[in-house]
Amino acid sequence: MSAEPAFLLHRRPYRETSALVDLLTLNHGRIRAVAHGGQRPGSKSRQRLQPFTPLFVSWRGERELKRLMLMESRGQTALLAGEGLLCGLYANEIATRLLPLELAAPEVFAFYSALLEALPTPANRALALRRFEWALLETLEATPRFCTYDGGALDPQTRYRFDVASRAFVPAEQGIEGRTLRYIDQGDWQPVGLASALKAVMRAALAPHLGATALRSRELMLDLARRRQR
Repeated sequence: MSAEPAFLLHRRPYRETSALVDLLTLNHGRIRAVAHGGQRPGSKSRQRLQPFTPLFVSWRGERELKRLMLMESRGQTALLAGEGLLCGLYANEIATRLLPLELAAPEVFAFYSALLEALPTPANRALALRRFEWALLETLEATPRFCTYDGGALDPQTRYRFDVASRAFVPAEQGIEGRTLRYIDQGDWQPVGLASALKAVMRAALAPHLGATALRSRELMLDLARRRQR
């Protein structure tokens, strides 16, 4: 097959000198492949297979586990550190967990590319992450329904929480105002004051798909926050 754009999501040792990698590709979504020599010190495969590096890749194989045939850089690695790095690791982790193998997800690829451009700038991180999370939910056909469980309109004065079973919202004293949820539904996520509500909605919508195992990247974020408070 011809080479296509990709990013490394996850890499781990495989046998003696190879690596087992998960890649986010433009046309084929997430693929899993063996990179021969990917763990050998000094190998070109190991040097190129780095997180946040734009790649061109090609592979062979009809089964779920492919064999990488070509790995070439197509741009500069995003230079991430601190919170920006942890946000990038979070994006890689949830994409690896959520995307089924070989499910085409061009919008996820596009928003991931935009996310890497945004992460070095603190003011741009949160919104870019929310856009990426939304793209993942759309691919899974799991976006929230901004209505009541029976399809009714949200009351601007009532507070709601996300209901996993219906993917809609039910009244809750400690929930999010219906007015705020309506703003989120409109897709204009720029207004000041939406950030915390938007994050809460995304986290609630993603939770049932991520499962019970804690996200390693989220634990690292919490650890960083605790250190800053000292």
